[in-house]
Amino acid sequence: MKSTVADYRTRVLCLRIVPTAGSPIYLTDHPRDLVMSGHTYLSTAGYEFTGYAATAGFSPASIDIEGIAGASGVTRAAVGSGLFDGARCYVFATSWAAPVEDQEPITAGIFGKSTLLDDRFQIGGVSLVDALNQSVGQTYGAQCPKAFCGQEYGGCMASLAANTVTGTLTSVSSASVFTDSARVEAADTFGAGTIQFTTGPNAGLKPLEIKSFAAGVITTFEPFYYLPVVGNSYSMVRGCRKRLSDCQARWNGTSTYSNVLNFGGFSWIPTDATYATVGQK
Repeated sequence: MKSTVADYRTRVLCLRIVPTAGSPIYLTDHPRDLVMSGHTYLSTAGYEFTGYAATAGFSPASIDIEGIAGASGVTRAAVGSGLFDGARCYVFATSWAAPVEDQEPITAGIFGKSTLLDDRFQIGGVSLVDALNQSVGQTYGAQCPKAFCGQEYGGCMASLAANTVTGTLTSVSSASVFTDSARVEAADTFGAGTIQFTTGPNAGLKPLEIKSFAAGVITTFEPFYYLPVVGNSYSMVRGCRKRLSDCQARWNGTSTYSNVLNFGGFSWIPTDATYATVGQK
């Protein structure tokens, strides 16, 4: 049982969203804003907390929020850029007469992918306890499963600083195709890497994955929310195709094969066609 419950006569729900980057969002379903622990929980104008649902069958519990983009601090740019993807959310009840933050915790969860339809947004998620339902462990494959430049124990260990470059755009074809004519790196150097703008309309939005790079032309899988502008500055991280050849020839540090020791793939595992063949060498 809960150690503390809100007074049922003045009970209201509150929602705190903590994005992976940026400032938290504070919301309440009370008609007026509530101040708790120095935070102002904005009233429900422009959004609806569609509820928390759980079943006795241990299926994943759902947490959903939808509303008008731009209301209650949830901006269209933030939703469109995926800023709330993977954000933590905390739902609790309290009394509007004497509000206390996290007085009666209801659930904590992780938001999934956010969607933007015209001027409305919708974000769905699951409870943190449902992380226990996720499959864990490693799988064997030819490609390296490690995050490029990861510095965790047993990680890639390639230097993030050494593989990060900066520059400015010299021409723009679309929100997903733009050029920096000063880039002289070989084709595909930044393929599967990421690019993030540090100035201009997209400054501060999440980095996007690079689809291809050749002769200074950068193409991303997804378009940036705003159309980039010539002169916008960016930060770009080289990509890794997760192949053994990348560790040998591209992320080699001071010696030819120095990062092969950190390669996590299994290039010599036979394929189905090999080990399923009968009667052949």
